[in-house]
Amino acid sequence: MRLLIQLLRRPVVRVAFLALATGAAIYAVVRERAQVGAALHQVSPVVLVAALGASLLYVVLTMLSWRAVMVDLGSRRDLRPLSKVFFVSQIGKYVPGGVWNVVAAAELGADHLIPRRRSLSGMAVTILVSLTTGLSLAALMVAFAPPGSTERYRVVAVAAPLMLVLLAPRVLNRLLDLALRLTGRPPLEHPMTATGIALSSGWAVLAWLVAGTQVWILAGAVGMPKSASTWGLAVGGYALAWVVGFLVILVPAGLGAGSGPASRPRGCAEQRRGPGDGPAESSPAHRRRSPPRGCGVSRQQGPEPVAAGP
Repeated sequence: MRLLIQLLRRPVVRVAFLALATGAAIYAVVRERAQVGAALHQVSPVVLVAALGASLLYVVLTMLSWRAVMVDLGSRRDLRPLSKVFFVSQIGKYVPGGVWNVVAAAELGADHLIPRRRSLSGMAVTILVSLTTGLSLAALMVAFAPPGSTERYRVVAVAAPLMLVLLAPRVLNRLLDLALRLTGRPPLEHPMTATGIALSSGWAVLAWLVAGTQVWILAGAVGMPKSASTWGLAVGGYALAWVVGFLVILVPAGLGAGSGPASRPRGCAEQRRGPGDGPAESSPAHRRRSPPRGCGVSRQQGPEPVAAGP
């Protein structure tokens, strides 16, 4: 770890890391260029602007969730330096491995005199908050799901309360102390409080709602009806997709496992499978099956909407 920190302190290594992360982000878009290009022809400029605005707002809200944690751990409330650390470090999400945005946040934070143990702990807590609030919204999604799909997502409803226990200040602070002790780091100057956790969770929930709205806007532009139920499915589906994508740490953010659940709600997709589903049916009878009632998805609909990554 010390060798890695020494390497990351070198300007040439930081430039190379930034170039690698930017290249991976570009690759993530280029890889889906056929679907993106086809979708752009179907979506009006107004819809694109609205989706882009929602995506940018989502990133800002995510930063505010992280900032609430950092302030609770003892950092100053100054928005400018904290926003620089967060926004730049997020480019690391596109480097395979799933940890480089955390490493980048620690190094960038050190440039602003933020102890690395605080940066690492703050990012870990923020991720836990995102996982917990995301699973909670995904559990609520079951209420909007079509009949027959409740069993498929029962595990989500069970996991969400268990994750909530980890956010209890006493439990969370003990876990942080244990992690720091195992890595030979001194304890945190300030423990997490219930107020800080609640504030971070509130920003995170708002971020999920905005991200799901972005998916709902884009899905509506390519054929999905706009209603309260489909909005609920879009919010919960995106949150579930992020959780699934986070667990698959060997691919860049925005690629692979997270794409399925977020692309289209299970009940409003003709042949889309969610996590935990069995093998896809490919019989002629299945291919002729109509979309579930109330979804109104056209068989000529275009590519799936592209959602912004967390």
